[in-house]
Amino acid sequence: MTEIHPTALVDPKADVAPSAKVGPYCVVGPNVVLGEGVVLHSHVVVEGRTSVGARTEIYPFASIGHQPQDLKFKGEPSTLEIGTDNLIREHVTMNPGTEGGGMVTRVGNHCAFLTASHVGHDSIVGNHVVFSNNVMLAGHCKIDDYVIFGGGAALHQFGRVGKHAFIGGMSAVENDVIPYGLVIGNRAHLVGLNLVGLRRRGFTRDQMQSMREAYNLLFAEGGTLRDRVEAVAGRFGDKPEVMEIVDFIRTEADRAICMPRSGTA
Repeated sequence: MTEIHPTALVDPKADVAPSAKVGPYCVVGPNVVLGEGVVLHSHVVVEGRTSVGARTEIYPFASIGHQPQDLKFKGEPSTLEIGTDNLIREHVTMNPGTEGGGMVTRVGNHCAFLTASHVGHDSIVGNHVVFSNNVMLAGHCKIDDYVIFGGGAALHQFGRVGKHAFIGGMSAVENDVIPYGLVIGNRAHLVGLNLVGLRRRGFTRDQMQSMREAYNLLFAEGGTLRDRVEAVAGRFGDKPEVMEIVDFIRTEADRAICMPRSGTA
C-alpha cells in the first residue's frame, strides 16, 4: 500500500505508485503521476499534468506543476515531465510548458535542484544537472547533460548551455554557453574550459589538450567566428568533443554565443 500521511490531500484520480510516500500536509492533484519510490516530504504541492519519475525526492514547500509564469498562458493542457532519481529541495519551483513553447517542460534523470531554484516553462533540462541555491532558469531554455550552475546564477529566456559547462555563482548569463565552457560575471563572459569538471569525469589529457587548442583557435582575435569555426572543424574533425563545440556554435539559435572578454581567451 502507498504510504500517505493522514493530513495529505491526494486526489483520488492521481496515479500514485504503491511504493511512493506522501508526507504530512502535501497536496497532489488529479492529473499527477508519482512513480515508484517517489518521496514527497511535508508541505509539497504537485499539481497540473505532472509526472514525477521513480525515486525522485521532493522536500518541503516545493511547488511543482502549477501554471506557468507566462501572461500568455490560457489554460492549455501543457505538461511537466520530471525524470528519475532527482533531488528537489525546499522552495524549488517548476512550471509546465505553454502553447508558444512546445507544451512541455522536461527534466532529465539524476539531477539536483537545491533550495529555491526555478525551472521556467518550456525549458528542457538534461541528465546529471546541478542547480545550486537560487538558480533562475527562464522559459524556453535548453540545458545539456552534466551542467553545473553556481548559486544565484540566472539564464536568459531561450538560452542554451552545452554539456559539461560550468556557470559561476551569481552570473547573469544572456548568451549561449558552449559545451565544456566556464563562464562568470554580470553580464557573464567566457573565461575558459571547465577543466576541473572534465578531470573529475574522466576525460583524458589528450582530449583536454585538443579542446584547449580548439578553444584558443575559436576565440583568437582576428577574422570572424564563422571562419574560425570552419578552421577548427577542418583541423579537429576526428575529435568528437571538439566537434560538439563546433556543432553547438553552428546551430541556429535565438541567442548569441557567450564570448571571452578581450584578453581573457
